[in-house]
Amino acid sequence: MEQDELLVQRDGDIVTLVLNRPHKLNAMTKTLWQALGDAVLAADADDSVRAVVLRGAGGKSFSPGNDIAEFETQRSNVEQARAYGAIMHRTLSALRDCRHPTLALIEGICVGGGMEIAATCDLRICGEGSRFGAPIKNLGLVMAYPEIEALLRLVGRAAALEILLEGRVFGAQEAKEKGLVTRIVPDADVEKESYEAARRMAEGAPLVARWHKRFIDRLERGGPLTEDDLEEGYACYGTEDFHIGRRAFLAKEKPKFVGR
Repeated sequence: MEQDELLVQRDGDIVTLVLNRPHKLNAMTKTLWQALGDAVLAADADDSVRAVVLRGAGGKSFSPGNDIAEFETQRSNVEQARAYGAIMHRTLSALRDCRHPTLALIEGICVGGGMEIAATCDLRICGEGSRFGAPIKNLGLVMAYPEIEALLRLVGRAAALEILLEGRVFGAQEAKEKGLVTRIVPDADVEKESYEAARRMAEGAPLVARWHKRFIDRLERGGPLTEDDLEEGYACYGTEDFHIGRRAFLAKEKPKFVGR
């Protein structure tokens, strides 16, 4: 991987992962997928992290997906595609399973694999000029099961099929109507609004954020809730953060949670 293709930046308890190939609009390579997965897993394992922001460098593009120029050497047959896919899917799984809240800061293009990355994050904030889609039908490629999972969860069957079968690139407002993005803001405000949202998430009780993510995942899996599932809904009352939050509320002070 070229040096610094992925930048890992830290501001207190917020980690930012920057896809740093602006000369290619931050198109993904096999090694960049690997580095992104490694960085997400490292952030996930760090108890001092409270939120993770993903963005592209340069302000013009989140990512247009995989770098087609690399396909001849890295994805030209089934065996190569299987090895490449294993790395991609590991990264998407790491994002999906990350304990900490994740946010995609989307400026400009968010297409193909870039859209898959963003869809796997918990929140997606984009600019009015952002563009979305998955025109992979024109390459003779499929969006494999682990890649399509987050898209289907966000937009449902009909919209997912529309995106994949038409291969049309569409704007931010349509993406919002489909449920693909959380919030649209003026292009000049995407960074500001995204970090304000990340800060709000980071300032909450971290155990609560993790529980809420786990509860929603459990409900999406379906099936009857077990006694253990239901009992976990009361575990927060035994945490130090609950007492910190309760005392701060009564004192009209801002709580400083410790994650215990």
